[in-house]
Amino acid sequence: MLIHQVPMLTCPKMGLFVELLRAAAILLILWHVRGSDFFEEGKSDKEILDNLLVTTRYDKRLRPTVQDADFCCGMRSPSDPRTPGSPRKHLPGGPLRVNVSVLLLSLASPDESSLKYEVEFLLQQQWFDPRLKYSNKSEYEFLNAIHHHNDIWLPDTYFIMHGDFKDPLIPVHFALRIYRNGTVSYLMRRHLILSCQGHLHIFPFDDPQCSFAMESISYEQTAISYVWKNDEDTLRKSPSLTTLNAYLISNHTVTCPVKSSWRGNYSCLKVDLIFTRDRAFYFTTVFIPGIILVTSSFITFWLEWNAVPARVMIGVTTMLNFFTTSNSFRGTLPVVSNLTAMNVWDGVCMCFIYASLLEFVCVNYVGRKRPLHNVVYRPGENPVTQRLPAVLSRIGVIMASPLGDKNKRETSGPNEIVSCTNCGPNPCTHTANNGCATEVRKKEPPHPIRVAKTIDVIARITFPTAYAVFLIFFFIHYKGFS
Repeated sequence: MLIHQVPMLTCPKMGLFVELLRAAAILLILWHVRGSDFFEEGKSDKEILDNLLVTTRYDKRLRPTVQDADFCCGMRSPSDPRTPGSPRKHLPGGPLRVNVSVLLLSLASPDESSLKYEVEFLLQQQWFDPRLKYSNKSEYEFLNAIHHHNDIWLPDTYFIMHGDFKDPLIPVHFALRIYRNGTVSYLMRRHLILSCQGHLHIFPFDDPQCSFAMESISYEQTAISYVWKNDEDTLRKSPSLTTLNAYLISNHTVTCPVKSSWRGNYSCLKVDLIFTRDRAFYFTTVFIPGIILVTSSFITFWLEWNAVPARVMIGVTTMLNFFTTSNSFRGTLPVVSNLTAMNVWDGVCMCFIYASLLEFVCVNYVGRKRPLHNVVYRPGENPVTQRLPAVLSRIGVIMASPLGDKNKRETSGPNEIVSCTNCGPNPCTHTANNGCATEVRKKEPPHPIRVAKTIDVIARITFPTAYAVFLIFFFIHYKGFS
């Protein structure tokens, strides 16, 4: 050994120096012997990690090298002639590859009409650190380094999002494993509150989209490169994935476009979550009750024109019920300044209910008017078809008479009111079948009750038809945007 080859000098100071040198050599030999067996079987995770992470061989401030022994982490040496403001050029070894994967654990939203969604997931990051290799003689496939979390280099991953973190996470959940070949697996639980983008003008037929991105805060893409593990294009879902008012229909994992990244020269990964609304909820709480109330207001058209208590009660009750239902639900809707599908629905339904109430007012007003010329109303006559025999009779006479016989074509029907000169010095009016000569044919003025019933009959057809057309247009138009 070298220690025994050192000649013994008589100088006391030189003798002391030699003794110190000999002691240092002995310590070096002991350290070498100990270092050769600290990976042997029977050693605990702590003992192995304590030796791996000793400050003389591991510095967490340095990024793991990528097969280069040059200056660390792509940083410039003091002798680099480039100007301080120029971008850093990475070393020939290339950027450190960090594999990323996401496992969804739970999805939640405060309520159906909210644009805020809570996303809980596990974020796994894997990279290779050659400084953390350990001997295969160890019985451990990987080392549990959770208690050495503060002593190991970790990527400075930052979340880019519109929202907030749901803090605190007690306890802070993460896992840190080191494998024999130097692969490091870092798993952490995250709970984000995302403010999503939705097309509120077609609410509730919109599909909100929530996005968040992951980017390195300090290492440029020449130093660290984030990639999706196994090139996955969708997120993995936990078998016990739970949802609360959050209905995920699709998700995408992509590399961030330039506009989604803070700075274009930093590696970035993006996650898109696309949700949908619970259509059954809105149909059972908004649309079907609205249809029932509107069609209930149409029942008044089949009641007698003078059934004032019944028609007033139906009209006023349906209007108040629709106001109550609409206002109770509107309080939970997102506030926007533009016209939405729900505004169109409420406005049109309210117009139909109000129009049916106005129709009753018009019918009641017309039916109570005094008839002209003392015309007598014949109960039981159909206000639409009561003049059908006279019309058919006139059509038959016209069809049977020659084309040039104007007198026969102008022959009056049996029930028409005509002006007669045989009644005395003053002309009179009566039906045409009494045998008198006619001079001027006059139509019978309609009785107010007949007019009122005619309005009801027309309303029975026009109101339901118009409302059915609105329903078809509404659902086809707004559903087409989603």
